[in-house]
Amino acid sequence: MNFKCSSALQVEMILLEIEDVSHKDAGLAAVRASGSNGKIHFNVKVVSTKFDCKPLVDRQRMGYDALADEQSNLHAFSIVAKTLWEIAKK
Repeated sequence: MNFKCSSALQVEMILLEIEDVSHKDAGLAAVRASGSNGKIHFNVKVVSTKFDCKPLVDRQRMGYDALADEQSNLHAFSIVAKTLWEIAKK
């Protein structure tokens, strides 16, 4: 699946990692009924300067909003939204 991220977040995105974990849901009826070849569960990690000085809940909301067009095709996805500073201090 190719994610279409809204330009509002994409412009200042530093890192985007998408992990397909659909195999965890392989037996669910939602997977079989989705017609998406079983690709319906993803973990997303995004680092963006847009997240600077934003609380975690706002960052996650921004991530979900950026992927809004894709949500109807998904059973589940999670977002880890970090600032560049948070990644650099590790």
